[in-house]
Amino acid sequence: MNQSVPETDLREFLRTRRARITPQEAGLTAFPGVRRVPGLRREEVAQLAGVSLDYYVRLERGRSASVSDAVLEAVARVLKLDDDEREHLFALARPGRPAPRTDTPEPARPGLLRVLDNITNIPALLLSHRLDVLATNHLARALYLDFDALPVEARNIAHYLFLNPAARDLYADWPETGREIVGMLHFQASRHPHDPQLPRLIGQLSSGDPDFRRWWANQDIFKPRHGSKHYRHPLVGDLILGYESFTPTGDPHQTLGLYTVETGSPSEHALSKLAMSAERP
Repeated sequence: MNQSVPETDLREFLRTRRARITPQEAGLTAFPGVRRVPGLRREEVAQLAGVSLDYYVRLERGRSASVSDAVLEAVARVLKLDDDEREHLFALARPGRPAPRTDTPEPARPGLLRVLDNITNIPALLLSHRLDVLATNHLARALYLDFDALPVEARNIAHYLFLNPAARDLYADWPETGREIVGMLHFQASRHPHDPQLPRLIGQLSSGDPDFRRWWANQDIFKPRHGSKHYRHPLVGDLILGYESFTPTGDPHQTLGLYTVETGSPSEHALSKLAMSAERP
């Protein structure tokens, strides 16, 4: 399975987005009879976007080097893409960019390491665009029990979630989290088309887990901002933690994740117990 071919990614993304829009939702008249494809046909998308069928077919086949912003905006409108999906479409349609230096793990700069060490009452971690765990504070290490004991190549949130059985016990909302992680990798793959490690990771996850393989084929994307997660921790039981995601200034391909807890809640009490059980570095 070759996950690094941009035209394949663009074609599959547009195909799955077409499939979820009915002619009626697009404002077209429904004709009697059985449609051979779910959702909109290519010619219907072309008609609604105001381009020729040949032009749209070439776009969907990845021949998009000269496509204009106006056409991409029209296609995004017809397919009712949200802001993140629109950004994903533009990135997929224009993959020709200098190859980033991604052969080695991205280092966490000393200032961010000090930030993590100074956050003592909530879990915090720093991720690369591939979801490699670059750094954690002591509470994050306690939350993801024995994570530091994993081989370096396995210290990746996607690898942990799909290839480590402990993750399915830790995440009470594992299916939802799994779909989000797949969506995050899709989102990042369009922004780093020359990163050789991303397709290797995606191939490993596809071979190793049928849920990942099925969700990857859906072409859904996810860009984390904030939300909540439900954990069932083996030491302290149930924990409902909020999360906030930040992009550090100067490190645009990294994500700083901070967990939050509601004051006075059972989760705050459980997190305090976890903190007491955690050994400080």
